[in-house]
Amino acid sequence: MDFLLPYKLGLQNGTRLFSAVCYNRPFRRVQSFSTWEKPPLREVGNQEIACSEVSQQSETAECKTTGRLGCKPLRISKNQKGHSPLGKPWWKLRKKAAPTREEEFRSLRNDDFPELKVKPQQKPLAIERPKGMDILFGIAPCSLALARSKRDFSRLFLKSSRSGQSPVLEEFAQLAKSRRIPLQLVHRKTLDALCKGGVHQGVCLEATPLHPIGWWESPSHEGEKAAAQDGSQLIWLALEGIQDPMNLGAVLRSAHFLGVDGIVMSQRNSCPLTPVVSKASSGAMEVLDVFSTDDLQSFLKEKARQGWEVLGTVGHMKPQDDIPVVRCSDFHWTRPTILLLGNEGYGLSPETRGVCQKMLTISPGRELPAGIESLNVSVAAGIILHAICSQKIKAT
Repeated sequence: MDFLLPYKLGLQNGTRLFSAVCYNRPFRRVQSFSTWEKPPLREVGNQEIACSEVSQQSETAECKTTGRLGCKPLRISKNQKGHSPLGKPWWKLRKKAAPTREEEFRSLRNDDFPELKVKPQQKPLAIERPKGMDILFGIAPCSLALARSKRDFSRLFLKSSRSGQSPVLEEFAQLAKSRRIPLQLVHRKTLDALCKGGVHQGVCLEATPLHPIGWWESPSHEGEKAAAQDGSQLIWLALEGIQDPMNLGAVLRSAHFLGVDGIVMSQRNSCPLTPVVSKASSGAMEVLDVFSTDDLQSFLKEKARQGWEVLGTVGHMKPQDDIPVVRCSDFHWTRPTILLLGNEGYGLSPETRGVCQKMLTISPGRELPAGIESLNVSVAAGIILHAICSQKIKAT
């Protein structure tokens, strides 16, 4: 029966080990996404050390005395049977329950989408704004607005700097002093708030709004009639339903650069002349005389009776009833002309398209898939205007 002795001893040791682990082993924390309470402190000598550190130190000392590496001897407390060494049941060692799977995924989702978190409220702007005033921003729009004086000015805001003003901002300060415009040096964040995040370049100008001039209020009708009879090379730009301020500003900038003689836009479904348009045009809106009309079809018919040629625009390979379609590179400019540009999405309206005598198009350089067979309205305006204005006869 001696050969059964090792099995008997092994069974006894296993029973003791199981009972020790279940009842006398300290509770071990499991790391999770949630924040659990730190283990309480125990007093060892004159120092307070966490319970986990005390257990590690005692285990290391016992391993050194026994001479076995990596061992973890059991500590059985006779006074606290059935409880942890801290004198409390294991379920009271933690005050916060383990997170559920839904809570874990919710915390991961909130980490991936920070915009779901509550953002701190911004402080209100310290500068009081009068109603009905515009804030021009940027060096070019502000300088051209001050030079042309088509607006009334209230205040000029410049960015303050500890190292002194730049030469450009110093010129603005001198100009404001000579024009008796109140000047305020403010922080960059104040300028950002005034122009609503636009690129202000350290300059903001408070001024009255700029509105288009009514077409019938223009005093140049008689001169245009005489120019049409003489066959002079005049070109006007008519805009119907341009709603994007960036597109409108880019069109005005191209028209001013290429030498367009006049611009008229429809009042309905069109973007007003806002500071964003002035910035996108790099100040060209402050220089050009932009006219408006509430009946664009009547305006085009009146020009056609005076001898002007009315040209519409259309995308590539889009038939337009019985109106002839001509590539802009093949068009010959022989008399006063009006170029008509339509809305960014649906183009010209059927009523306006019926007044056009020809339709200009831009030929692509390759086969294009459906959806990108047309250009942005501001890009198309620059290409077509360049094709027409390059034919202008220079005076000798």
